[in-house]
Amino acid sequence: MAATPLRPTDEDARRSARGMLAVMRHATLAVNDPQTGHPHLSRIACQPDAGGLPLALLSGLAVHSRILTLDPRAALLIEAQRDRGDPMTWPRLSLQVVARMVPRSETLRRRWLAAHPKAAVFIDLPDFRFWRLEPQSGLLNAGFGSAFRLTSADLTTCP
Repeated sequence: MAATPLRPTDEDARRSARGMLAVMRHATLAVNDPQTGHPHLSRIACQPDAGGLPLALLSGLAVHSRILTLDPRAALLIEAQRDRGDPMTWPRLSLQVVARMVPRSETLRRRWLAAHPKAAVFIDLPDFRFWRLEPQSGLLNAGFGSAFRLTSADLTTCP
């Protein structure tokens, strides 16, 4: 039997992953381009919605938005930000997500602008839409020798 680098998922891992989701302001979004068959990456603004799930404000003109309308499966990379040290040692959370467009609401708009005030320039343009990125599973790399597989419930359920 092959050894696995994954440790048993415990409450500290769940809490760490949910903590990363709670403070995220940006992430890397990966979608699969159906024209080329290759992944397409974009850095996006992202924040938790009221339930703690990743929420993004995306332009319908962007390649990733057009791809998400065809295939809502995507991946999201969230990195913990540190002031110093080697970024390869910083915690990171990779999520497999399903993207769902969310109807506009004044509540979402206000919450978004509180975290991303510069978005006031474009948030009301007709091509911008909110997308909820619903985690299906995840991998938390919390540091050397500290990797955990996470379920959707691990990421969305508070104890």
